[in-house]
Amino acid sequence: MTTRSPGRPQHGGGLGARLRRGVEPTVLLAPGLLFYAVLVAVPVLLVTAYMFARRGRFGGVEWALTFDNFARITDSVYLEVFRESLAIAGLATLLALLVGYPTAYAITKLPPRWRTVALVLVVVPFWTNFLIRVYAWIVLLNSQGVVNDALVWLGLADERFTLLYTPGAVVVGLVYSYLPLMILPLYAAIEKVDTGLLEAATDLGAGRVRTFLSVQLPLTLPGVITGSILVFVPSLGNFVVPELLGGGKTVMVGNLIRDQFLKAQDWPFGSVLAMIVVGLLVLLFLGQAWVTRLVEGGRRG
Repeated sequence: MTTRSPGRPQHGGGLGARLRRGVEPTVLLAPGLLFYAVLVAVPVLLVTAYMFARRGRFGGVEWALTFDNFARITDSVYLEVFRESLAIAGLATLLALLVGYPTAYAITKLPPRWRTVALVLVVVPFWTNFLIRVYAWIVLLNSQGVVNDALVWLGLADERFTLLYTPGAVVVGLVYSYLPLMILPLYAAIEKVDTGLLEAATDLGAGRVRTFLSVQLPLTLPGVITGSILVFVPSLGNFVVPELLGGGKTVMVGNLIRDQFLKAQDWPFGSVLAMIVVGLLVLLFLGQAWVTRLVEGGRRG
């Protein structure tokens, strides 16, 4: 009599069973693969093809191989737009990090049931229309707005400032818009930190600042990088906030891409600009993956 060892998987079943094991994962993956193929892969391939085409006389695309679209990137006007965009997006990311890290840390110190409430409050702004949230800042920052009223009432200003339609207003709008994307990865990273390591550093004589810089910050670096990418890239490509809060005076890469597609009807050059942003995103995520492997390797070591 043949007995089967309990708990030991059986890999038999014949050809039919093997086919089912191969088909089932494919069927489950098919909807997701179809989604990415239609809405991601095909558009990216189409935009890549446009980069080597030529703008038609009346707009549109003429399929004639050319590299002139890449040469136009070196024009000083476009380089200045990229420089200003990188500066504004970088400053917005830094401010979001400075606000988001203490916020995420404070949430991890709450009782478990209140953590859920705090995280819900963090994402509540995403439940409101993006345009409405941006328009709210126009009300707050205009010369007769709440911010100017508060500054005058507190005696911090003798007269009202021009806060709206400035690069500073654009930075504030970007930080507000994407701050939850910074807080959530930081919360996940901080929550995973072994408190025993922090206690060990304290027992060895390290102060709070030294413990933070030498232990906690390196361990949460993947969350810092992930949150920074999730804020930096959308900020770089955003065109709504610069248009509304910058009054059209602050031109970022997102505005430039939109104008090339919708106003200048220069799809090939707009495709080059768009793919530069996509390429930057890929490089940033590759860097994030590399840092994550280093940190995880250090933890296992």
